[in-house]
Amino acid sequence: MFSKIYDNIKKFIKENFAFLIICIAILLIYFVKLPYQVEMPGGIIPLDNRVLIDGKETDTKGSFNMAYVSVAQGNIPYIVLGLLMPDWDVVANKDITYENETIEESNKRDKLNLEQSKNNATVAALKAAEIPYEISNKKNQILYIASQAKTTLEIGDAILSVDGNSFEEIEDIKRIVQQKEVGESVLFEIERDGKTKEAVATIYDEKDEKLIGISTLTLFDIICDVDIKIDTKKSESGPSGGLMMSLILYNALTNQDLTHGKTIVGTGTIDKDGKVGAIGGVKYKIMGAYKNKADIFLVPEDNYAEAMEVNEEKGYNLTIVSVSTLKDAVLFLEGLDE
Repeated sequence: MFSKIYDNIKKFIKENFAFLIICIAILLIYFVKLPYQVEMPGGIIPLDNRVLIDGKETDTKGSFNMAYVSVAQGNIPYIVLGLLMPDWDVVANKDITYENETIEESNKRDKLNLEQSKNNATVAALKAAEIPYEISNKKNQILYIASQAKTTLEIGDAILSVDGNSFEEIEDIKRIVQQKEVGESVLFEIERDGKTKEAVATIYDEKDEKLIGISTLTLFDIICDVDIKIDTKKSESGPSGGLMMSLILYNALTNQDLTHGKTIVGTGTIDKDGKVGAIGGVKYKIMGAYKNKADIFLVPEDNYAEAMEVNEEKGYNLTIVSVSTLKDAVLFLEGLDE
């Protein structure tokens, strides 16, 4: 019986060899990922139904929008197109990750940056609107692990305690490290994938400084008299939407319409004090904004020259505005005519 089955399989392969080779080749072409990604002009994300104040969407004549870069993982067809299309670029994974980091870890880091950006945008908007708030339930999470670190910590781990001591400020970890000797270990209680675990990190010396080779960011809850919710999708990540999230929040919290009926698109990180930071991929974001008929593009001061260069080279008629703070963006929009 088995001999007959084997003969039938062998006969099928022989008769359909060319077809099977083609099928395998197609599978390899489309599903095998190479260590590259392709970056290309993106689009815009309207925020009007993403930001809720006391359960209500923002009501404006125009719109606030985040700009984004479109990214495709490096299978062969996308890489070929990336080499051929004038506005597409093929980027090696090693150029967008740290030296000891996988692309999956980089993506996890970007997710954390998005959550911090939402926190910062909320605080910046509340400060600008002069609405009292409190910060509670601080959670320090591992953002980066140096290549020389000797640790069982992983990116995304939430630190619950250090050597049995609870803490809120990252400086507390630094103090514990400095009190120990090189070669000693620090014991962490962490939360990973919803479970409480233990991890260790060994202290090492670098340029006469005691280190364990990690960096963290702090996420937190915000308590105020206004219920604020910012919805994001699983596919979204990174900190570059901070400026626009803080802007639409400020607009809603102060009961204004800073859009004046226009399509406002922008990009830039934000900190809790409302300072706007530089971002990557501005050329793709300018192209995406123009494609989606933006009237105004708000851009960090450090990205302004590149944005203007793209605007002029492409012959776009976008109004590009350089901003260093949330206040800069508000003052500009307050001066617009409908």
